Amino acid sequence: MAALETPVCEFGVQAPDFRLADAEGRIHTLASVRGVKGTLVMFICNHCPYVRAVIDRIVRDARELTAYGIGSVAIMANDYSRYPDDAPARMREFAAAHALAFPYLIDETQVVARAYGAVCTPDFFGYGSHLDLQYRGRLDASRMQPVAGAPRELFEAMRLVAVTGRGPVTQTPSIGCSIKWRDDAP
Repeated sequence: MAALETPVCEFGVQAPDFRLADAEGRIHTLASVRGVKGTLVMFICNHCPYVRAVIDRIVRDARELTAYGIGSVAIMANDYSRYPDDAPARMREFAAAHALAFPYLIDETQVVARAYGAVCTPDFFGYGSHLDLQYRGRLDASRMQPVAGAPRELFEAMRLVAVTGRGPVTQTPSIGCSIKWRDDAP
């Protein structure tokens, strides 16, 4: 398992639009998941041990952020023909097992992941109310094990975005498993 870090936040970059299906075939767009005060776009997958270690905290934070007007969505961009644990049927199981509080979408062509510049799972993109990038950091100091008393960095950053329109100046990159790119991806 190769661990990668996300790049530094490029404040103000606009969120790329998307139109993706969830594992049930329902279509979601950036507009349909957008929050009044901001939007959290996450790239995750089922099999990544980093995601598995933090998924319940991701769900907690996304659920609590709705009270601040933040909409959330997760996108799975891995090549599931090579990584069958990330296939749509498994996505449904994963979503149900963790009571995901947001749509969990499939980026089969990987065009959306490339447009966002996603590099790993989990990879967090926090946008303000005008869909301008304000956060590209980690959930918290945890990696594979929870860190006692660790500040809720993602939650606090998105709460700040909701209240002020700006993300924190200091951000620590997320770390996780590399996105499993298709050989024939555009």
